Order: sequence, then C-alpha cells, then structure tokens
Amino acid sequence: MALSHLNLLRPVLCRCVTSVVRTPLVTRSRVPFLPQASCPVVLPNYARHYATKKSKAKAAKGQTAKVNIKAALVEDIISLEEVKEDMAAVLTTLKDDFSRSLSIRTSPGALDHIIVTTKDGKFPLNQLGQISMKSPQLLVVNMTGFPEATAAVTRALQDSSMGLNPDVEGTIIRVPVPKVTREHRENLVKLAKQFSNKAKDSLRRVRSNTISQLKKSKEGVSDDTIHLIEKQVQQMADAYVADIDKQLATKTKELLG
Repeated sequence: MALSHLNLLRPVLCRCVTSVVRTPLVTRSRVPFLPQASCPVVLPNYARHYATKKSKAKAAKGQTAKVNIKAALVEDIISLEEVKEDMAAVLTTLKDDFSRSLSIRTSPGALDHIIVTTKDGKFPLNQLGQISMKSPQLLVVNMTGFPEATAAVTRALQDSSMGLNPDVEGTIIRVPVPKVTREHRENLVKLAKQFSNKAKDSLRRVRSNTISQLKKSKEGVSDDTIHLIEKQVQQMADAYVADIDKQLATKTKELLG
C-alpha cells in the first residue's frame, strides 16, 4: 500500500527536485532570460569601422605641408630675400597704379596709365605731354615738347576705356572729365582688373626666372633641396597673388560704392 502511494508521488517529486536543482544555475548565469515567443531580441552590433583610403585622402585634402626655409641656409644657391623683394615690388607698383589711375576724383595722374603708340614706339602719355588740371571737370595736356605726337595722344585718349572726348587746339589738348556715372565706375573696375592681371603676370615672371636660375645652379645640390626651394618660391608667389586679389576686392568695393 505504501509502495503504491510512493509510485504515485514519484512524478511530482521529480519535478520539484528538478526545479530546485536548476534554479541556482539560472541565477548564476550572466545570460538574461530570452523569451521564445514573438519578441525577437536584437543584440547591438559593435563592429569596428576602419578608415578607408578615400576618407584618409579627403581628410588630408587642403592640409599641404608648408615649407619654411631660412634664407641664410640656401644663400649660396639663390637669394630668397631678393626674390621676396622683387615680388614685393610688384605689389607696390599695383598699389601705385590703383591710387594714381583709379580715383573717382579728378587728378592729373588719371591719364598717366594711358599708353600712346607712335612711330618711335609705345610711351606712357605723361612722358610725351605735360598734364595739368584746370578744374575738377577739365584736364589739359600740353604737347609743346613733342608736337609731332599730338595726333597719337589724341587717338590714345579717345580709345581709352575712360570715355574721353578730347578737344585739340594746336599743341594743347583739352580733356573734359566725364561725370562719375555707373558706367564710368564699371570701366574703372575693368581697369583695376587689368592692373591686377598685369601684376600677376609680373609675379609669374619673377617665379619663372627664379626657377630657371635655380636649375642652372643645380650641380652639386641635391634634388630634395632644389624641390624644397621651388616649393618655397611657389608659396611666396601664392601669398602675393592672394594679396593682389585682396587689393582688387577692396578697390572694386570702393569704386562701385
């Protein structure tokens, strides 16, 4: 009788023992309970992202290493100080052209930039005639020193971008100054751009002449040194080009009001 009752209780006892034995295992486990029903668990993706060549190139773009060579170290090869002086002279000339020839106010220097073509060659107007200002609306060019160039000077004044209509009487050329119109201001801006482009051309010549001189003295100098000096000269030229652009922007704003 007792044995028969024990057999009946055996399944219940087994389930109880099983739950007691498994419970400590679950509590010691670090893995959280995962439901098996309709709630899928998405584990976070901790994949590591490595930089690609493209991203590295993009990051390095615009970060060109600058060269800063001390002039004393290469003075036996080339004088960087003289190169700098030549480039600075170009910028000084541009500033002089701007102040002398691109003023809205009338001045005798307003005609200096005009180039006159004669049978003997091309000359600035102020080398052929004496320019004076009779009034804010009238300039006078006295051609007594070179009367034979009077006709050539008259043509140069008419062909200039300043909208001039000179009146000739013997060796005296009267030049009425046009009113400061929007068109006149825009013409002055065009002239400012011409001066700027001329200055940039002069900078290129300085750079080109420097590189040519450098290559002539290449014997006995390492290729790396030559390359560094070339890069330094290019940096100097780029800096002055940026300054020219800045001067042009300032003058354009001034002229257009």
